[in-house]
Amino acid sequence: MKSDPDTTSRRRFVRRGIALGSGLLAAPGLAGAANGTGPADAAPPNDTLKTIHSLRSIHGDFSERQVSDKDLQTILEATVRAANASNMQSYSIVVVREAGRIQKLTGYRGSRLLVYCVDFNRIIDTAKHLGYDFYADNLQEFITAHTNTILAAQTAVIAARSLGIDSLLTNGIHRGDMQRVWEILDLPRKSCFPIIALILGYAKSEPAFRKGRLNGPGVIHDGRYRHLTADELDALVRQHDDKSQHLGLVEDWDRHGHKHYLDWFFKEWDAEATRPAAKESQIFSFMKKSGFIDLQGV
Repeated sequence: MKSDPDTTSRRRFVRRGIALGSGLLAAPGLAGAANGTGPADAAPPNDTLKTIHSLRSIHGDFSERQVSDKDLQTILEATVRAANASNMQSYSIVVVREAGRIQKLTGYRGSRLLVYCVDFNRIIDTAKHLGYDFYADNLQEFITAHTNTILAAQTAVIAARSLGIDSLLTNGIHRGDMQRVWEILDLPRKSCFPIIALILGYAKSEPAFRKGRLNGPGVIHDGRYRHLTADELDALVRQHDDKSQHLGLVEDWDRHGHKHYLDWFFKEWDAEATRPAAKESQIFSFMKKSGFIDLQGV
């Protein structure tokens, strides 16, 4: 499978920058201190919050140590406890154990892979078994199921971390030829769509830091939505430029001739998003094939 230039560039930056030590959340109190909302050394008050604040992503830099079947089962039992609309659990989770298949699907290697899919086939089949028709052929159903799926995936991340197991949530399944995902996993062609992949394993070494997170103006809106002022936008740019906060994907953006980190982000990392889409995306095409786009009357 050939990688497109954008994908190759993104992976190069990921491996050089993010793999040095990335994560999902700032060290306890870091983001609060940066925004003047809390002390930098404030400790989470209970074990659940300690686990959440210790989350970090390991970008393919997993050791050879394997996740046990017992721990995997514990994670699976936790992930299905996530909140979901009408308690219908409109998702499926495909467990992949073979390293080669994990790499073909995501571009990374790890101990175990959980592929989370929006999936209505179980519900459709059950309805048909009882003599009913059930249609999941519109974006409303898809978005509801997508929310259910992501909540389940994040719950698995927290459960894994509580067991000392590291993880990486990746949309690598959407890169390259997406057809491979259906073929490798034998997914249903209709009413099923892979949303995100969760790689489980153990880090080869402790990351040097955890990524920061914004938690002030522009992210938290009190009472009603408010756009940032010019001064607040300048402050946000400065926050991303402050390397001690580790808000960026890479730390060497200035060596590439950029004045600000966000210059690197918009010009190099996500340049495709700075111009209107010229054609129908692969994801949109596969969503249509899966039957989730409203086609009535089109």
